[in-house]
Amino acid sequence: MQVFRGIPEHAAHTSVLTIGNFDGVHRGHQALLQMLTDTARALALPAVVLTFEPHPREYFAPADAPARLASLREKLLLLAASGVDRVYVCRFNARFAALTADQFIDDILVRGLGVRHLIIGDDFRFGARRQGDFSLLKARGASQDFVVEAMHTLDVAGERASSSAVREALADGDLAHAARLLGRPYSIAGRVIRGDQIGRKLGYPTANIQMKHRRPALSGVFAVSVEGLADTPVAGVANIGVRPSVTSAGKTTLEVHLFDWNRDCYDAHLRVHFLNKLRDEMKFGSLDALTAQISRDADQARAWFADNPIRS
Repeated sequence: MQVFRGIPEHAAHTSVLTIGNFDGVHRGHQALLQMLTDTARALALPAVVLTFEPHPREYFAPADAPARLASLREKLLLLAASGVDRVYVCRFNARFAALTADQFIDDILVRGLGVRHLIIGDDFRFGARRQGDFSLLKARGASQDFVVEAMHTLDVAGERASSSAVREALADGDLAHAARLLGRPYSIAGRVIRGDQIGRKLGYPTANIQMKHRRPALSGVFAVSVEGLADTPVAGVANIGVRPSVTSAGKTTLEVHLFDWNRDCYDAHLRVHFLNKLRDEMKFGSLDALTAQISRDADQARAWFADNPIRS
């Protein structure tokens, strides 16, 4: 899959295109991407995604923006796995936000991306003050020779599959519900970095996954499986949160204690799959109390895996 930053002034080729943030690439997104790739193959054209960085809600109201389900890198990996040929990552800034709906169609879709067939969600809005909608695209497509097709909302057991619904499930600790909406267990990927070695001192060494500036969609202690270390996933227990028992910095960390693993994994790029929530994050009065709880967490996670073995 090819990834481009920004939109070209003039497209070199025509395309089958879809547009969206695709945060989490849930089952609704997957159905849309399947429709995109099927149409692209039928027309012998590239399947193209236009997405935005940052998320428009992060631009307009950063303090109120929702937690991201996936980093840009994770989103691109999921798009590639869905069969997308090209992704254009458009920087969402003041200039882009000021584009009228007609300018968006003329400058971005027609000239920049050479759209021949456009597939969008049925609630897609665009342009300054969200003035553009499906009806406008349909009318402009008829005059400028591109087809516009709407993908209707996908329901999962009677619920609309959406990024918001996934976030709500994760915030509630309902990982099974989130997995149904995603079509897979929720996961976070990142590089293992050096931490403060507190886990090692307590007898429970951890792999510290780099979170950068990300605000996670879930917190607490979880039974997890980890990819990227061996031919098969490794079971473990993870804490994602601000570690109130050991620091007051308020910085979010993701730490994973890997079961039956004693090799160095610094700089490895791991994917942590969250399978079962054990408890919320808590503050303990001493390191001894924290250590005792970590021991109970590990025992509880091992017991869960005994009843729910990892499928390789």
